[in-house]
Amino acid sequence: MEKLIKSTTAYRILSGDRQGGKLSHAYMLHFEDAKNMRDALKLFALEFFGAEKGSTLCHRILNESYPDLRVYPEAGKKFMADGAAEIIEDSALRPVEGDKKLYIICGFDTASALIQNKLLKSLEEPLEGIHYLLGVTSLAPVLDTVKSRVKLLEIPPFSEREIFEALERKGHSELNREAAASANGYFGAAENIVEGGWYSEIRAAAKKICFTTQVGEVGQIAAEFGDTKYKTELLSEMQRLYFTALTEGGELAGVLKKPALIFALEKLNGANADVRFNAFFQGLLYDFMLGVIEENDKWQKL
Repeated sequence: MEKLIKSTTAYRILSGDRQGGKLSHAYMLHFEDAKNMRDALKLFALEFFGAEKGSTLCHRILNESYPDLRVYPEAGKKFMADGAAEIIEDSALRPVEGDKKLYIICGFDTASALIQNKLLKSLEEPLEGIHYLLGVTSLAPVLDTVKSRVKLLEIPPFSEREIFEALERKGHSELNREAAASANGYFGAAENIVEGGWYSEIRAAAKKICFTTQVGEVGQIAAEFGDTKYKTELLSEMQRLYFTALTEGGELAGVLKKPALIFALEKLNGANADVRFNAFFQGLLYDFMLGVIEENDKWQKL
């Protein structure tokens, strides 16, 4: 993970700002890997403070025990109004050990508009030596007034090769290559695939959905997998199966015509977006499967 983060343009921008003595008072890190957001923010904090790897300062930052670094909220919790109030009060105090203090807010995009507004003045006019690093998985919920007061750092999805190599560095597994191919550019998703026994269930579900060609079976299968906790992971595995069939052939390519495979991949792009907006997943699966079957039947008759 560390090597992935340090290879990004976002990291190089902050590093350049520090080395040039031009650190901004507020940064916003846009990184869609929610699982690794907190660790990524702390890697940026290490660079912000110029902490050398293995140093006492490095350990204190990673352990969140350095007094000039405050990380909000507590791991696993949502950033709330009391956290914002604490930051506003604490930011009036000078740094303890150095000449600058950094406030990290992980999951800032989950904060309400009221809480975001509460921090506006602090973001716009911080005291000397006070800096902010806001982590978001989506820019959409962030107020425009907040965006205008921060320097945006964006980490786009990683390549399949980058994720595979990162997984191999972490530890070899027979699932690493498949996980990298199924993760849609997100290292956390790849980690979940390798670490979670649930992936075998997702893989079986995806195969059952993709190989279904009978209209009469669609309702039952959609109901069977409509309440899965791993919606995006299931869609990603389906996408991998269709793409593999289209580019490499195989069993699924013998079941679905090429136009139907292309149709399925195009529909999945829309399905992934719909899931982000809490679409009714059972209905989404039903419509998707029905559409693919109808498209395939159309080409079967030609």
